[in-house]
Amino acid sequence: MASLVLGPILRHVEAAAATVWVETDGPCEVTVLGSSARTFQVEGHHYALVELTGLDPDVAYEYTVGLDGREVWPEPDSPFPRSVVRALDAAREISVVFGSCRVSLPHEPPYVLHQADHEEAQGVDALRALALRMVRSDRGEWPDCLLMLGDQIYADDLSPSMLEVTRSRDGDRDAPVAELDGFEDYTLAYREAWSEPAIRWLLSTVPTAMIFDDHEIKAQWKISQAWMEEMWAKPWYEERIVDGLMAYWVYQHLGNLSLDELRETEVLDEIRRADEAGPVLREHMRNAHRQAGHSRWSYRRDLGRARLLVIDSRAGRELEPGRRSMVTDTEWDWIAEQATGDFDHLLLASSVPFFLTHGLHHLEAWDEAIADGAWGTLGARAGEWLRQTGVMDHWASFHASFRRLCRLLEEVATGERGSPPDSIVMLSGDVHHCYLAEVGFARGTGASSSVWQAVCSAYRKDLAPREKRAMRIGNSRNAARVARALARAAGVEDPSVGWRLVHDPCYDNQIGTLELGPGTARVQVETTAGCDWRDPRLATVFERQLVGEPDRGEARSTDAIAGRIEDALELRPKPAEESSAKQGLDRVEPAVDRAPA
Repeated sequence: MASLVLGPILRHVEAAAATVWVETDGPCEVTVLGSSARTFQVEGHHYALVELTGLDPDVAYEYTVGLDGREVWPEPDSPFPRSVVRALDAAREISVVFGSCRVSLPHEPPYVLHQADHEEAQGVDALRALALRMVRSDRGEWPDCLLMLGDQIYADDLSPSMLEVTRSRDGDRDAPVAELDGFEDYTLAYREAWSEPAIRWLLSTVPTAMIFDDHEIKAQWKISQAWMEEMWAKPWYEERIVDGLMAYWVYQHLGNLSLDELRETEVLDEIRRADEAGPVLREHMRNAHRQAGHSRWSYRRDLGRARLLVIDSRAGRELEPGRRSMVTDTEWDWIAEQATGDFDHLLLASSVPFFLTHGLHHLEAWDEAIADGAWGTLGARAGEWLRQTGVMDHWASFHASFRRLCRLLEEVATGERGSPPDSIVMLSGDVHHCYLAEVGFARGTGASSSVWQAVCSAYRKDLAPREKRAMRIGNSRNAARVARALARAAGVEDPSVGWRLVHDPCYDNQIGTLELGPGTARVQVETTAGCDWRDPRLATVFERQLVGEPDRGEARSTDAIAGRIEDALELRPKPAEESSAKQGLDRVEPAVDRAPA
């Protein structure tokens, strides 16, 4: 008689359909709201993805989970509300909760303290605080989507219980012991991350969209070709990556897909037909690991009148020096195609930020240039050392891809790709602080969309005091001036767009919420800093109306909005002698951020 090991997790939800994912401890038939699916097996573990159809967007369906006809969810005497499925209604406003980076540790001292107070502490979990607030609130206030932007688990930063597991095993003595090793380890790590009662309930009732980042596989994964060559030389490396990707496919990627995409997924058909699908999935993931862009992890999800486009900014990188790219050309063509359409809001999501604060942006662009040889052989060695030591692998350190992104933003905002959306909001995590940046284009471009970058990290990953000091220096105005001068000296062109921070960075555990509707968009970031761990509450770091603010109520004409952005960002055309006619546009002075010096 099978039991429920993990889940249920509500995954893809659309206008009349949804999927629910579960893990069980044996083969069985899983039933949710009258729909059933047979489990499939991967290396002794059993999973099912139940497809729900015919949903009414006006109804909130309370659901149970049955295994072979026996109800196993909700658990008896559960203190949490009933899990629900709500199909998306294009006519109503939606809310998206977003963030990244969450370590799995007990929710008690010393782990709920700050790093400044205890070396094992990681602060209060913002995601758990959200779940507990939802329990106290009306169902109509619950989010419509939870966007998890990477590092859902840490394969290289283990909890005490996982360290006991990894240190007790027999394995390659040369391989790191304090890291996940093998598919079995990954199943335990995901179970640990998603089994805490409040988190488990949250995942059962809020649709989730996920994308990985480096720590789910290996720290600094695909940061550079030199790093990859070093790792390839280690006999244990490839199998660890394959195991991590297998787990990612099962626990995260499968639920990102719509019903139509699931029916076109050949590997899923193969897995469901196999008695034991481990060898099938292992071979597919080995190919996905070896071939950049071979297996696309990017995906799109329409949330009413908003389009969420989640970009894989990790696995598909091309790393050849001088030709570095965040995604392949084929992948980029797909991204550009999905960014074209008729929707009110375009959400571009990446685990790593598109627009960093100015100091970090110019520093990474400079580092890439010298690592590629702009300052000779010694400079290249220094650049590679700095890149790996400082973990410089955001969009700024793939400068060709960053320029391509800027061009896509301009095309969407100016109507070259259909009717311009009210807003383009870029959502990212990774950097262990939050901020909001407003993006503007060159004078005369004619952009009519409001464009923003919102970064929120971490759900739970407290920085040590020395790390916070280093980040504050890197985010300062003085650092921006120095880094920009270095980048120019290495031959790096200034960005073709300008951006400025409208809220200073915050370095605590936090969670972001984006609310979207026709002609309106609003973002809020909340933190657990200063709360009582026994009754964790969220406090506002900042909130901002992105579209539809009362004091911005003038007509949405191209000239009015372009002028407003220029005034707000202080974008200035460069002197004629510094203009770049070959670029075919007016260059702008990037705005200086407001981070404290």
